[in-house]
Amino acid sequence: MARIYPLFSSSKGNSIYIGSKDKGILIDDGVSFSRLKRAMEINGLSVDAIKAVFVTHEHSDHIKGLEILTKKINVPVFSRKGTCEYLKTKGCVCGECLELTDGEEICGMSVESFSTSHDACDPCGYRIFFDNGRSAAVCTDLGYVSEEVVSAVIGADCVFLEANYDVEMLRGGIYPYYLKTRIFGRSGHLSNPDSGAFAAKLVKNGTTRLILGHLSQENNTPEIAENTVLSCLGEFTRNSDYMLSVAPVETSGGFVAI
Repeated sequence: MARIYPLFSSSKGNSIYIGSKDKGILIDDGVSFSRLKRAMEINGLSVDAIKAVFVTHEHSDHIKGLEILTKKINVPVFSRKGTCEYLKTKGCVCGECLELTDGEEICGMSVESFSTSHDACDPCGYRIFFDNGRSAAVCTDLGYVSEEVVSAVIGADCVFLEANYDVEMLRGGIYPYYLKTRIFGRSGHLSNPDSGAFAAKLVKNGTTRLILGHLSQENNTPEIAENTVLSCLGEFTRNSDYMLSVAPVETSGGFVAI
């Protein structure tokens, strides 16, 4: 049985471990090696269980710890072409940085990527197919939910879905105008209501586990994100039709089983 461990999730650092207790993959590494190691240990995992890292894009909250991690453990890093070139050029990886070939087989899992609308070189999300026939998707840093995203993610058993900001909190917050415009834009982040609308479509098409992630610590709260998404899921019954959780800023232990 595969497990998804949301180790870190916020605008300041993101990392998700997917696999078994013995082996798996890391989606992004936006925290220091010491913090990652501690988070893994809290969950009864060793960093040696990480057999590959898949990078969504090159922003620091997703790659900050990559250089040291790949110095400490010899694992390949996969990403899309533009991101791969950036990581190599900037010296972000010690060791192999490989352009992802969709259907990459790692630890009995098959990994495919899909494009996202974010202001980065070649941003993507991932869908992971397990040997039990189930699948999960990591779908964050979205300016909006494109047709490609819908097509790539629909039908996944579990979706780690961005719910970055509350519209009124961002609009009335302290961020400068240019930053608010960026976040609101189609290459920025996904709001709670847009996340909820997509969540409803996912559940209608068979998704049974939703994890809300990449919440802004300045423009959102777990309670607001959860309640907004729940309001969009009113035609379904929680803990019967679907299960919903919010990824913590930093894990205190816990996973979602697939």
